[in-house]
Amino acid sequence: MDTLTFLQHYWWLLVSLLGALLVFLLFVQGGQALIYCLGKSDEERNLLVNSLGRKWELTFTTLVTFGGAFFASFPLFYSTSFGGAFYVWMAILVCFVLQAVAYEYRRKPANILGEKTFTAFLLINGLMGPLLLGTAVSTLFTGAPFTVDRLNLAAGAGGQTVISQWATPWHGLDAVGNLHNLALGLAVAFLSMTLACQYFLNNLDDATLAERARRRMIPAAALFVVCFVGWLVRLLFLTGYTADPATGRIAPEAYKYWHNLVAMPYVAVVLLAGVALVLWSICRGARGKRDAIWAGGSGTILAVAALLLLAGWNNTAYYPSTADMQSSLTIRNSSSSLFTLRVMSWVSLLIPFVAAYIGYAWRAINRRPLSREELREGGHQY
Repeated sequence: MDTLTFLQHYWWLLVSLLGALLVFLLFVQGGQALIYCLGKSDEERNLLVNSLGRKWELTFTTLVTFGGAFFASFPLFYSTSFGGAFYVWMAILVCFVLQAVAYEYRRKPANILGEKTFTAFLLINGLMGPLLLGTAVSTLFTGAPFTVDRLNLAAGAGGQTVISQWATPWHGLDAVGNLHNLALGLAVAFLSMTLACQYFLNNLDDATLAERARRRMIPAAALFVVCFVGWLVRLLFLTGYTADPATGRIAPEAYKYWHNLVAMPYVAVVLLAGVALVLWSICRGARGKRDAIWAGGSGTILAVAALLLLAGWNNTAYYPSTADMQSSLTIRNSSSSLFTLRVMSWVSLLIPFVAAYIGYAWRAINRRPLSREELREGGHQY
């Protein structure tokens, strides 16, 4: 394996880990979706929001970092997907902007829109954020209608030149019409709610809310399992696209993702371990155990990272084109230059230190479970 190929695989691994961490941190969105289901009074809803408010910036930061890493390492994907499927990505952006505004102004004095308006913003972000993100991620397997002209840049609007063009006027909204994509979107949404309930069990010192979270977790987890298993089984029977490592020519391959599991047994082991941990966390959460979130979080990171590795490694087209098969993107034909990847790899050595800081900050914030008495004592509130 030459240096460029190694760095392309290395950066796909990093992007996969960041994406997996993002899916775990979506428990913040899952908790926001359950504000009115779990909180029956203003005080209880404020307790839930303040519990989530201590972590929402981690999710937002990880989302930005994930997008930045993708842009820097695989810029052709960024320009193709973010530039073509902009309706979906703009919807996701609006959802997260609403979240940031809501946490900033929800409890501010003289709030002209009212506290309920900003709580509604949190609810919108909690429901639509995971659904849209899961749907968008599924297109890494099912593909999208775009074309890429690498030799002759097509003339774009206003006399500008573009390398990628979208083949339909829907610009990403067509992904929502694909039931396979929608199944993963629903799976991510229900998983975020499941993890949120586990987080509340761990973070709240309130028996009433803990019991409600435990009970609410069970149907959310059941719906997650149904949606995810259905999506995963169909994925294993899906026709994928393989790129010839010598010529770069792309060809369809039946049962491509099943073949990837067989060819990369270490990825299969990680996927199975992740799924097992998530299921174990559901059992722990159903019994009201406070440590369920750690098994659920670890399992989510392992399972999602393994799925993203299936999408990009083993000469797989990680973003198939349904309009022109040869336009499909692989980690070889869409990556940055050797110089750029090499420089970024040195920067990536700082990641363990950043992760250690996040772990330290999390531990410091979670040192004492949040209670109603703490809220009544005053201080900053979201």
